[in-house]
Amino acid sequence: MTKFAVVKISGHQYKVGEGEEIEVPKIEGEKGKTLDLEEVLLVVDGEKVEVGQPQIKGAKIQAEIVEQKKGEKIRVAKYKAKTGYRRVRGFRPLITTLKIKKINIGLSSRN
Repeated sequence: MTKFAVVKISGHQYKVGEGEEIEVPKIEGEKGKTLDLEEVLLVVDGEKVEVGQPQIKGAKIQAEIVEQKKGEKIRVAKYKAKTGYRRVRGFRPLITTLKIKKINIGLSSRN
C-alpha cells in the first residue's frame, strides 16, 4: 500500500497521493507557488491509518500550482413547450491544477 490522504479543498474532498496532479476549483496564486493544505481528513501510510475528527491536527499537504486554466464549456439551456421560449447560455469554470509534493502527518494523536 502507498501513502495517500483525503484533503478538503474549496468544499470538495479529494484523495491525493505524493506526486499526483489534481484539478480543483480556482485557487488564487501564480504558477510555481507552493501551498500548504491544512484541512486533512485522513492519512494512510502503509498499514497506519490516521482519521481526523474532523481534521488531523498538525497534518499538512504541500502542493504546487502547476497551471491556471479554464475548463470545458458547460452549456445551460432553458426551454418551455408551446411558447417558443428558448435560452442557451454557457460558461467555462476556472480550474487550478495542483501537484502534490509531500504529505506531512505532523504531530497528531500518535503515542
